[in-house]
Amino acid sequence: MIQQDYILRIIREFMEALQLFVSRQKDIKKKEEKIIELYTAYVGDPVFYHTAAMDDVMDSFTQWPVEERLYRMEMLAELYYAETEIKTGPTRDLLLERAMQMFLFIDRHSRTFSIERQSKIRQIQEAMDKNVSESKTTN
Repeated sequence: MIQQDYILRIIREFMEALQLFVSRQKDIKKKEEKIIELYTAYVGDPVFYHTAAMDDVMDSFTQWPVEERLYRMEMLAELYYAETEIKTGPTRDLLLERAMQMFLFIDRHSRTFSIERQSKIRQIQEAMDKNVSESKTTN
């Protein structure tokens, strides 16, 4: 019970910090700095999570207790998704793909159905489809 309360408190703090990041900050440079802080505070080294293969990213979650892993994965998926707002081009596409993979994994393995998660999966899929159709029209 105490462990569950701890996890829920961390998630609540994370979501509040992420919401502040998304809603208040207008300066892109400051947004980038803040998102780096969020990666570091809640999931780990941002360089690793941007450059590692997804198998290595998934393996990295063994550092947390089993009951925390899906929550930490969801934090990472949210970070990837939030970061797509400030990135463009191939970097944005990579972040969308990573967010999608994380959200789909969580959706398959979570015992909790989330309408919000389903909505994000649809939004990411639409953004990815739009990128594909735009690249076909420019080629």
